[in-house]
Amino acid sequence: MPEFKQSSDFLSIVLNRTPLIDVRAPIEFEKGAFPFAKNLPFMTDEERHLVGIAYKEKGHDAAVALGNSLVNGSVKAERVQAWLDFMQANPEAKLYCFRGGERSKISQEWIAETEHDIVRLEGGYKAFRTYLMEETERSIEHFEPVIIGGRTGSGKTILLNRLANAVDLEGLANHRGSSFGRKIIEQPTQIAFENALAYDLIQKIDQGFSKLVFEDEGKYVGRLYIPEKLARYLSTAPLIILETTTEERVEITFDEYIVKAQEDYRAVYEEAYLTQWNESIHAAMSRIQRRLGGDRYKVVCQLFDDAVAEQKETASLEKYKVWIAYLLEEYYDPMYDYQIEKNAERIIFRGTAEEIEKYLS
Repeated sequence: MPEFKQSSDFLSIVLNRTPLIDVRAPIEFEKGAFPFAKNLPFMTDEERHLVGIAYKEKGHDAAVALGNSLVNGSVKAERVQAWLDFMQANPEAKLYCFRGGERSKISQEWIAETEHDIVRLEGGYKAFRTYLMEETERSIEHFEPVIIGGRTGSGKTILLNRLANAVDLEGLANHRGSSFGRKIIEQPTQIAFENALAYDLIQKIDQGFSKLVFEDEGKYVGRLYIPEKLARYLSTAPLIILETTTEERVEITFDEYIVKAQEDYRAVYEEAYLTQWNESIHAAMSRIQRRLGGDRYKVVCQLFDDAVAEQKETASLEKYKVWIAYLLEEYYDPMYDYQIEKNAERIIFRGTAEEIEKYLS
């Protein structure tokens, strides 16, 4: 029996963005996986379930025998071919199961039968995941954080995307970070978010950045939370305030939350996109109804409905800007002013995007 290669050089996997074959069952993959990993399962969910029952009732050998009978012949050939196709497209690919045990080892053996070789992760998903979480905790010893704050719509994310040393938490979490920030594509799982964040931190630190820039998010980005130790570290960091005129903020918000959001909905729902998008915005307004208060909630809903009616009648989106301006002035700005007053002692600079870029450089 040949000696199959294993690797625990997790740092190089992160830095090289190594493609990975995840042979766990789909239900395991869906709970959370690594960046650049593709789920090409050794067993389906149902097969894994049956083998698990056999293991509990009859022991290891019976479970292995059942697994061999379920994944055999054309089923086995099909799965091996899927791995080989991925390996051909990604020659540096590595393979893993949950603990680096039976499933990934057998997968390696089956690949070897075709006269191809692949390295499996020592300790599997569990060991690599542990490494990433430990590196996230350790990362705070290697960089000083700077936080970009500013009123809603001031263009904080736009600024972040121009900075090489920025960590875009909203991008990693697939959320715009506000009450209306949900996107049509669901947020990743908490595990997948943490894994992607760890990758980004490790890569940025390896590039030699001693300062990393984050947007002012608090503990949560949508339903996802920033790992506790990192969140505490960021909560006391120096704060830079991006100052943008109200007119610019309305335009930035309009472009992101109306124009681009509707394009996303159209790509998925086609002719029904406006109805679906309309429902999502009303759901978001409903979530902030208590904080808005009864009268302002009625106004904001009416302004939005008027804008939808005009879009349907004339195809113009301009009335949404009236709705946005009202929301900024009546809802977002008072909350922002309160938060900034609480954190005034942390502010080290205020300015436009260009002035902040110059200051940071």
